[in-house]
Amino acid sequence: MTSDLSAFYILLKRDLTLAYRHRAELANPLLFFVIVISLFPLGISPESKILQGIAPGIIWVAALLAAMLSLDNLFRSDFEDGSLEQLALSSHSLPILVLAKVLAHWLVTGLPLILLAPFLGVLLFLPEKATSTLIATLILGTPILSLIGAIGVALTVGLRRGGVLVSLLVLPLYIPVLIFAAGAVNEAARGFPVAGQLYFLGALLSLSLTLSPFATAAALRISLS
Repeated sequence: MTSDLSAFYILLKRDLTLAYRHRAELANPLLFFVIVISLFPLGISPESKILQGIAPGIIWVAALLAAMLSLDNLFRSDFEDGSLEQLALSSHSLPILVLAKVLAHWLVTGLPLILLAPFLGVLLFLPEKATSTLIATLILGTPILSLIGAIGVALTVGLRRGGVLVSLLVLPLYIPVLIFAAGAVNEAARGFPVAGQLYFLGALLSLSLTLSPFATAAALRISLS
């Protein structure tokens, strides 16, 4: 167990270091997130009442698409240089190593989205009382996007131009997260309790955190065989 935890930390540190060296690639999902949200006031209406009603959905759809945009880089570089096969053949637990890579992906993609979202909420006239709920849903929901997306990427890592296939695989699984997260922010903006939606997102996060590393590890072994 100590050896696996050391491998987890080393792989996490390695992926974060590599991500820092390729900062331009990290900026693409964040710029996409900002641009998509910024275009809605221009394309629909700048009126605050209209934007308030659709702000939760806009922010969450943009966050979902931005997370999907960055998924292809999760295992692709490791597959191309052969290090992914070495990870699969190592004596360490592959699900733990997969969890390290997913955590690194969330830290460089999901966490910046959480930090940017409140400022973009102001752009869409999101009520202040709904901002804390927006942050809570993103904290619970964005790790689910990374964990579920890792399964789809693992299944298609050996295919050329597998990005479209990944979208087809993971989008149906993202829909419950989108519905309950955007619904919670909408209810908070109206002054209604949102505990039920947050509990559901927490249950989805627990389920994804428990099952996704094992499913991703199995998918990687299938793709590498």
